[in-house]
Amino acid sequence: MIDPLSQWISRSSGLHGPVMLMYHAITPGREVPAWPWAVSAARFDAQLDALLSAGWHTVTQSEMLAGGPALQPRSVAITFDDGYADNLYAMESLRSRGMRGTWFIASGSIGRTPQWTEEGQPRGRMLDNGELRAMQQMGIEIGAHSVSHRRLTLLDTDELRAEVSDSRAMLEDLLGQPVSSFAYPYGEYDERCTEAVRSAGYASACTTRTGWAMRDGNPYTLRRLTVFNTDTASTLIRKVSLGSHEIASSTLLKQIGRNLAGRVSARHGKAE
Repeated sequence: MIDPLSQWISRSSGLHGPVMLMYHAITPGREVPAWPWAVSAARFDAQLDALLSAGWHTVTQSEMLAGGPALQPRSVAITFDDGYADNLYAMESLRSRGMRGTWFIASGSIGRTPQWTEEGQPRGRMLDNGELRAMQQMGIEIGAHSVSHRRLTLLDTDELRAEVSDSRAMLEDLLGQPVSSFAYPYGEYDERCTEAVRSAGYASACTTRTGWAMRDGNPYTLRRLTVFNTDTASTLIRKVSLGSHEIASSTLLKQIGRNLAGRVSARHGKAE
């Protein structure tokens, strides 16, 4: 269920171009996960249903960059970082609704436990070779997320090149198709990183900066909106409608009040 304020905000959404959403993990049931970057299965399903009911159309990152008929006024690219095995639930939820997405895979951990550790991250293995191939056959785009999920800005030139190039090569060898999309681990990048991604043959890369996806006009610094464990269907609709994380009701009502006051003032001035 979407609250009235979110429904009202949604009516004018899609005017600023496509948006991208960043997910990481899905947990079973309805309980809110402890890890900020995980979403319960119940809330994920509710969020997908809210997007559909609000008229949003899903595209992959590559389709978003290509434009054309696939890119409708309300287009959203749903992305998942890392490649946790629990993402299979998300893939099936998308498929059952005729929706699509892009998965960014840390290629050095395929089918294994992650090579990096973060407090609260999902336990167990990552998606394996067969699962990634099956996802691709179902219309899911598979992109790269480096080899070992290291902070690229801290690497020397040779290490940076290997993390970016080898990830693409490994995934292309696995999938038998070109891999053209990349996501910077931890969202960290600099000019050296964007150049390494471009030189490795990727067509685009996304960050964790918020805002409309193509706000910067640079395919190697695409913006995404993070979906957190506390996000509901209503807060998600606010995020995609406003291209922002600043979605608290108090903030929005103040902004609406200022907008209305401005319109009244402008009309009064014309009347005089």
